Amino acid sequence: MKGLLRPSLALRPAAAGMSQYGPQFVDPVYKRETIAALEESGEIVKIAHVPVKAARNNDSCSVFHDDLVAQFTNYVMIQGKKGLAREIVERGFENIKRMQLERYHLAESEEERAGIVLNPRELLRRAVENSRPLMQLTPIKRGGVRYQVPVPITEKRSYFLAMKWLLEACREKERTVHFPEKMAWEVLDAAANQGKVIKRKQELHRQCEANRAYAHYRWS
Repeated sequence: MKGLLRPSLALRPAAAGMSQYGPQFVDPVYKRETIAALEESGEIVKIAHVPVKAARNNDSCSVFHDDLVAQFTNYVMIQGKKGLAREIVERGFENIKRMQLERYHLAESEEERAGIVLNPRELLRRAVENSRPLMQLTPIKRGGVRYQVPVPITEKRSYFLAMKWLLEACREKERTVHFPEKMAWEVLDAAANQGKVIKRKQELHRQCEANRAYAHYRWS
């Protein structure tokens, strides 16, 4: 009887994979600028009567939401303690704002003050952009010899490496200094295109340039 009650594999739906949504479902649109762009182009009419997937619990249309900051917070998080990670990042932003305000008030001219960025989220974005590598080395074996071949890096991977290097540089500093202060120092250094993370990116690019003779092994 158990064999009769159990449905056979042939009777199961073909789309019973890992997703509960069929191929006719589209991704949700929750950002205001994306909705405005769809309304302006008229593309929103095409998805008005199409089934939509449910938005994730961390998707937000708030003007205060920043995808890069949210991703950086996830990398700071350890053992699922996201509340603690948010608090650490916000304290790091407070230290950055305090350092920049001190520089702003010590500036002697208006031109110097105009060049000082006070928004810590913008400084974090600049730091990540300056720390992103363009190439990476991948080992490829040819004729019993393993070569370090330079290959282009994807955008997602480059953002991951930039934030990973920033956090590693923060954790390598003195243990007597709290993490938010170390984060503020590293973000300000990387935003000014200097510091340990920038040197690490430049060293990787230098190695890729030194191994450019092996670049043809990528296609062979």
